[in-house]
Amino acid sequence: MGNEIKKIDTKAIERAVEQIIAAFGEDVEREGLKGTPRRVANMYTELLSGMFEQPQKYVESLFTEDYDEIVLLRNIPFFSMCEHHLMPFIGTANVAYLPAGVVLGVSKLARIVDTFAHRLQLQERLTNQIADFLMSSVKPRGAAVVLEASHSCMTIRGIKKPGSVMVTSALRGIFIRDPRSRSEVLSLMNNDRK
Repeated sequence: MGNEIKKIDTKAIERAVEQIIAAFGEDVEREGLKGTPRRVANMYTELLSGMFEQPQKYVESLFTEDYDEIVLLRNIPFFSMCEHHLMPFIGTANVAYLPAGVVLGVSKLARIVDTFAHRLQLQERLTNQIADFLMSSVKPRGAAVVLEASHSCMTIRGIKKPGSVMVTSALRGIFIRDPRSRSEVLSLMNNDRK
């Protein structure tokens, strides 16, 4: 992120929220709304914390291990903010890699997902970012990421289709080149649905 700022300007968010409230014809000083601008600014600071965090710190200590089978962490809960409507999408991530001499601590996979998810996002970009980061930092023989999420920008507004789930995938390395490896990793990711 080339032009990255180091922190969220909460005062600017508060002023913007005050303007939005006023645009609805509401009184920003009304008891129920008085603290809303501050609460919204704090909420965005929390939900978008990944904007100022880099996941490299989670791969600083890799473990040398002669393990040459798939490593998969399934059903990692995540939430992110759709950059088109500033509304959340919530789902689960399945993240797998085929080690090439080193393994990553299991919690680090979930932390990497959270770092990328806690940004203004598109699900497609988020899926690619996780897979590409694993390939460049852990250097496995392959990586596979499948995200499933419900997008509030289409479940509670617009087309209003609650229960709809968007699925995205990103396959890298051996999981693209070798059909048997691809089939195995996708089967493992879907194992709990049988």
